[in-house]
Amino acid sequence: MKKIFLAAMAMGLVLPAAAQDTYESARLLGSDLNGTARYVGMGGAMEALGADISTMGTNPAGIGLFRHSTASLSFGVVSQADAKEFDGLNKTNMSFDQAGFVYSARVSPTSFINVGFNYHKSKNFDQILSAANSLRNCSQNGLTYAKGLKYYELEKNKQGDVIGWEGDYRSYRFNQADYMNANVYLLENDGDDYNFYWSGADAYSFDRAHRGWIADYDFNLSGNYDDRFFWGLTVGIQDVHYKGYSEYGESLVSADGANEGSLAYGDERKITGTGVNLKFGMIIRPAEESPFRIGAYIHTPTWYELTSSNSSVMLNNGMHGAWNEGQCQESYDFAYHTPWKFGLSMGTTVGTEFAFGAGYEYTDYSASQNRIIDGYDYYDNAETSKDIAMKTNTERSLKGVSTFKLGMEYKPVPDVALRLGYNYLTSGYKMDGVRDMTVDSPGNMYASTTDYVNWKDTQRLTCGIGFKVGKMNIDLAYQLSKTDGEFHPFQAYESGIDTGVTKVTNKRNQGLLTIGYTF
Repeated sequence: MKKIFLAAMAMGLVLPAAAQDTYESARLLGSDLNGTARYVGMGGAMEALGADISTMGTNPAGIGLFRHSTASLSFGVVSQADAKEFDGLNKTNMSFDQAGFVYSARVSPTSFINVGFNYHKSKNFDQILSAANSLRNCSQNGLTYAKGLKYYELEKNKQGDVIGWEGDYRSYRFNQADYMNANVYLLENDGDDYNFYWSGADAYSFDRAHRGWIADYDFNLSGNYDDRFFWGLTVGIQDVHYKGYSEYGESLVSADGANEGSLAYGDERKITGTGVNLKFGMIIRPAEESPFRIGAYIHTPTWYELTSSNSSVMLNNGMHGAWNEGQCQESYDFAYHTPWKFGLSMGTTVGTEFAFGAGYEYTDYSASQNRIIDGYDYYDNAETSKDIAMKTNTERSLKGVSTFKLGMEYKPVPDVALRLGYNYLTSGYKMDGVRDMTVDSPGNMYASTTDYVNWKDTQRLTCGIGFKVGKMNIDLAYQLSKTDGEFHPFQAYESGIDTGVTKVTNKRNQGLLTIGYTF
């Protein structure tokens, strides 16, 4: 289906309160393993070792180990394996990943106060996702019809558009995808005497191109006392730029298996906005005569204020329905609070040749909150309330996430370093989690797609090499990451149906180069 840029279309009663559903917001949770090539090459296990700019965004106390001022710049290339170009997005793309500096000031022979700034791309959304499978006794338009039988009544408004009503008000459960299905296909005729018809489908195909990033801008104050206790505070600002374009198609069949044509959907979704958080950390060297150290840190939630917008179209090539094409467009503001994060780490050196690091992080995705913007105060600050109905679905579908980090560095000669790392991230999704289109929530009302993926654990293998040339450092890193998942075109809305759940994989290769200068 050819991509179409859409004009606005009325969708009946529009409510001022807005939120977003669990799976759309979950795109903002977590982060990639990214930063300087040294940090990535050691699997991110540097929260106790410190003295790397990337620890500014994990354990701020790591910046307190700097003894000299430094600046660095990182960029590279990311390639998705087993993917084909879609919507102009290639499987291999360049990426600008990090830029920052630390200014170190000595306040005593063994104590320093450091300040720093670092930009890094905490999340790279570039991904092509494709799935196809058979369906049995169901379809996406059937989901809209089934919801109408149970939750709302499909009736025309004054403009002649079919809307899902609960009493005198438009139902929160009737979303933009339902609007297109109801008006384009379910409505059998456009007269005063109308009824509704739905078709099953025997197969579907799906393609989506994700683009964009979350950029972290971190401002750090850190230091140490007597070279034994290191502390740090980072104020972080997150800048979100997400864009996804998807095409979904179904081949329709009658009850006796006869071909009834097809339906096709195109959807473009954008999410933009900013968030802010605080990070606190410390590192302790318990024994004066030993280089062994222990780190701990805590991150507050990121408090986001965001705008989500979509342009969607449905094309009817079937044997039923009132329209050949339907369109909808919507934009709304919402708030989102991510969960707290906690981390522990250990690190040590052996002589001047070896460095070893290990770390553990925990955050509970189910504690994230979609929030409704109820209005704005005198200073134009958003006043929000928790979307209680969507919170229940979040707790049903998401769970706690653990991250394990291991890394080592070996210097065969003083100016060359070899690195290895391993990073393991447990899944934040329950395998029976559902993007539930029946949730009585304004976050559901604005949904224009029905698909979702329950992603499993992520494994990351890393390696790297570094060279010191005078006051300059040149570091290279390679990362291989893999995440499997289960793609659902829509939820299973009745027993005895097969929604064609499909296994998908996101396998990425990253090459990274960092150039640093110490002064």
